[in-house]
Amino acid sequence: MTVRAARLLVAAGLVLTSAAGVGGTSADAAVTAAAEVAPPAGVTAPAVATPPAGEVDPVRAAEYWLDEYGVRTAWGTTKGKGTTIAIIDTGIGRKPVEFSGAVVGGADFSGAGSSDGRTPVGAVDGNHGSWVASLAAARGTGAETGMIGVAPEASLLSISIGFGAASSVPFVQQVADAMTWAVDHGADVINLSFTTNTLTWDPLWDTAFQYAFDHDVVVVVAAGNRGTGTDQVGAPATIPGVLTVGGVNRAGVASVEASTQGITIGISAPSEQLLGVSADGQIVEWSGTSGAAPLVAGIAALVRSAHPELDANNVINRILKTAKPAAAATRVPDATYGFGLIDAAAAVSANVATVSASPLPGLTLEEWIRLYRRAEVAPQPTPTATPVQLDPLPKADQVERRSPLLPSADTLRYGTVPLVGATLAAILVALGVTAAARRIRSERAHRTPSR
Repeated sequence: MTVRAARLLVAAGLVLTSAAGVGGTSADAAVTAAAEVAPPAGVTAPAVATPPAGEVDPVRAAEYWLDEYGVRTAWGTTKGKGTTIAIIDTGIGRKPVEFSGAVVGGADFSGAGSSDGRTPVGAVDGNHGSWVASLAAARGTGAETGMIGVAPEASLLSISIGFGAASSVPFVQQVADAMTWAVDHGADVINLSFTTNTLTWDPLWDTAFQYAFDHDVVVVVAAGNRGTGTDQVGAPATIPGVLTVGGVNRAGVASVEASTQGITIGISAPSEQLLGVSADGQIVEWSGTSGAAPLVAGIAALVRSAHPELDANNVINRILKTAKPAAAATRVPDATYGFGLIDAAAAVSANVATVSASPLPGLTLEEWIRLYRRAEVAPQPTPTATPVQLDPLPKADQVERRSPLLPSADTLRYGTVPLVGATLAAILVALGVTAAARRIRSERAHRTPSR
């Protein structure tokens, strides 16, 4: 299936409100993030002043996930230094000071952005990439001020793509090319905060995602949101091997609007009352699994930084095995919560046994392709054989060439001689009979007549 046949949705742009509550409550301010729908008019970012000395910065205080999900504790071990997170989205803005020194490279695959991937793509979704990046690795504006990401010392790759009509390049092609570029330019973690809202995906993604897995990259994907019409997870969250992130509210319960459900969900993270740095530097509040995914991508970067010896499967395994149980889950993994709620501190520091294969249930992508794409079996090598030396064949019998009219030994033996013998015998018989007949006639002629 191509992207032109799918309804492309940004997985997270559900709720966008200011501190003043533009549009009323969050429910009233909810907006569909399909590329063709514009956000509500009049949305502005809250004005955030630098707090007086000794007071808590309101932006930093609003990032409740830092304390409630063990991020600050994990920072006692690492802040993600030495790792690289690729944000494949609408581009990371150049202006925000929160990204100063964070972006180390980028590219555009939409055909509508700039070569470094830093120009926001799309009139509707242009800020989306900056929001996502800020949750993963924003630097803040000071030691204890401004928005800070989960892995504030990780590097970022800004890879811009266009949602919907923002690009004339087929979406599946953009993503496939962006994935390959990210891998080739050192990504340890790739974040994909979008959904196609369909279960299946284009075969182009088979190759691109397998390429990432073959090069030991952790791929984190948003599950999608009911508020944008995703009742069940859609691709790329359905691709085997990705770490799919579902969303929960502040109480740790599955979000009604800002998440969805599906058996491929691996882990859950906050998806409501999130903050994001816009491309122009303003801070906004938003919701959706597009925000939950980069929180997990940031944790993956922390784990890779603290445990550089671990491969991608073991990074994912630590995140899953150290998850906090979800109270409403009925099993592990659960179709709504996956293995549970993220715990950054435990993922970084807990004792977790290593694994030799993917800890995610189900087939690997390679197995799935072989089974469902009916991939051809790799051609077998042409057998080689050592030449065998044979003894030379005997010479053929020499046949004497002669006229077929001349007699041969066989014709003389079986034809001419018997025929001559039979002829002579017949002549002798004939001569004998003739002689006998003459003698009888002679005797009759000289016999004395009776008187």
